[in-house]
Amino acid sequence: MEADRVRVVLVDDEHLVRMALRLIVDGEPDLVVVGEAADGDAAVTVVAEQRPDVVLMDVRMPGRDGLSATEEILRLPEAPRVLVLTTFDSDEMVLGALRVGALGFLLKDTPPPRILTAIRTVATGEPALSPAATARLIAAATGPRSSDARRASRDTAVELLATLTDRERETAGAIAEGLSNTDVARRLDITVATVKAHTSSMLSKLGVENRVQIALLVRDAEA
Repeated sequence: MEADRVRVVLVDDEHLVRMALRLIVDGEPDLVVVGEAADGDAAVTVVAEQRPDVVLMDVRMPGRDGLSATEEILRLPEAPRVLVLTTFDSDEMVLGALRVGALGFLLKDTPPPRILTAIRTVATGEPALSPAATARLIAAATGPRSSDARRASRDTAVELLATLTDRERETAGAIAEGLSNTDVARRLDITVATVKAHTSSMLSKLGVENRVQIALLVRDAEA
């Protein structure tokens, strides 16, 4: 991160929302807004040009939506972390955002201090979910689904997780419980650096972007 400041791009179709977020973010000594976009296409362009650390992404916008833009942004070289900030918190919206690779999900009525904390959290590669999003994620992972859908998701997840080493699978299980790198290291009696190495290897083997997607696969495998 440039000069120890987290570089942020704001994506929202409402100018007043972007203006308010800019005031909040730029008021912090360790954060800086480096670009804005009003739709998904513009977001991809701005992110490619500015190479931020974090993107604050709205979901429903005229033209290209935030989920589609997030998918493309995360395919860019040195992709940023994406933190979804939206008015909508349906099951479909939460899971859709996390499955395409967003590392965080907050509602727009989240108090500014929590938004700032979430930006800093996802910048380090850790997930940041609102209580409502966490509850929906757990409910979706444990709630009823058709037997065919559950079996298909489980089979895919089991097949992917089988590519991991035993230690990587242990790490994945701990991540799925919501443990931080420090807590994973303590549980498995390894260093934080080793946890990070296992996580990096898992991201590559599983073809996912972040820890949240690893957790989703573990939950699917256990469904």
